[in-house]
Amino acid sequence: MPPLFVVLIITGFIFSNKCPYAYGQTGLTTTRKNESQIAVKRVNDTFGSVNTLAVLVPNGDYEKEGQLLRELERMPETNTVLGLANVDAMDDYVLTDRLTPRQFAEMTDLDVEVARLLYSAYAVNHETYGQLVSGVDSYGVPLIDMFMFLYDQMQEGYVTLDDEMTKTIEDLHEQLSDAKLQILGENYSRLVLTLDLPEESEETFAFLDTLHKTTAKYYPENNFLVRNSTSDFDLSVSFGNDNLLIGVLTIVFVVLVLVFTFKSSGLPVLLILVIQGSVWINFSFPYLQQEPLFFLSYLVVSSIQMGANIDYAIVIANRYVELKQIMPPKKAVIESLNQAFPTIVTSGTILASAGVLIGFLSTTPSIDSIGVCLGRGTLISIFLVMGILPQILLLGDVIIEKTAITLKRRLPLQNHSGVMRLDGHVRGYIAGVVDGDFSGLIHGTLNAQVEAGAISREQTEALPADFM
Repeated sequence: MPPLFVVLIITGFIFSNKCPYAYGQTGLTTTRKNESQIAVKRVNDTFGSVNTLAVLVPNGDYEKEGQLLRELERMPETNTVLGLANVDAMDDYVLTDRLTPRQFAEMTDLDVEVARLLYSAYAVNHETYGQLVSGVDSYGVPLIDMFMFLYDQMQEGYVTLDDEMTKTIEDLHEQLSDAKLQILGENYSRLVLTLDLPEESEETFAFLDTLHKTTAKYYPENNFLVRNSTSDFDLSVSFGNDNLLIGVLTIVFVVLVLVFTFKSSGLPVLLILVIQGSVWINFSFPYLQQEPLFFLSYLVVSSIQMGANIDYAIVIANRYVELKQIMPPKKAVIESLNQAFPTIVTSGTILASAGVLIGFLSTTPSIDSIGVCLGRGTLISIFLVMGILPQILLLGDVIIEKTAITLKRRLPLQNHSGVMRLDGHVRGYIAGVVDGDFSGLIHGTLNAQVEAGAISREQTEALPADFM
């Protein structure tokens, strides 16, 4: 069994490091599904899944925004790109195109003079008086701004259009108002992208980096990516470093606790192999099954499994260390198993059963994965502690003894006189120098260290005649 365990622990270490973690719950599956999950699956099966991403950039510069949108549209990873600067309005114009009075009049069938007056009013309203001096014929205004201004002038009765154009302007105003609420904020414009990529994958995360660099060319500062893919990417970056740090610190503190518990530097190493080995083997299964594991499930289950495994290992190891003082090591480890069996099997079975039931009954992906991993990990821990740990303790008994930490202390000198009964080993002066095992009566004075045994005072009695 120990050679098999060595192979398992090495394999578990390699495979657990390749565990496919999921940082969002979209790609996770559960044994049971609720109505919402069933509906989402039907929609995705029918229409395909959609990965939406939002890019936030400072508003106000429609030309720069349009250049960015056109570059994003050319990327193979994007299906659709939406922003104010690429929304079609009328006559092949987009909402952010700058139109002169004549162009606006031709598009809306307004009289050119009315359009000039409208543009003059717009210049006065926005305090761009220089355009009035140089002439409004060359004055270009973004179409969306002019549409909104025209609607306001219509509402106030300054401009009158025919019924068909009035209805068109009113419908357009409703659409523009809704678009501005969704796309244009007080300080930022939102560009909405749908990606031909899953929510989280290496390709998706690599594209996010490309998207950051592309956006930074036009907006070096204050550009943001928002949505599930970016959150998953941030979690993946922090999880790798945090998990390594937590794993190292956990092992260090566990070893320190075991060192002070057993007063041996070798025994904690043997125990940590079993404890950490069970965690590695448990989290090899997602890699072998090619099923993503929710990252929080790993953190929760690894903590619970390590805590339970430490408890099981300490129960057996502590009893083994005590029992081998009064019996051979092999009998001591068998007796340790006999004594620990009810405790470990009872608590382990309860924990494993609870985990499996949670895994099969829960419809929440994160809870489902916690239950499955917890049940599987507990069974692995019970098997290793009951089947592998006893043999490791026997094989490593020499290491345990050689690395035992014993603090030698100077025994106090005892002073007695008269008649004393001494059974044990003494070092010191008894009417001379004595160093050895002694059992019998002492008549005289004792000034020595009693390293083993005990001293008791006896009633005074006459010395034998031959002693004289």
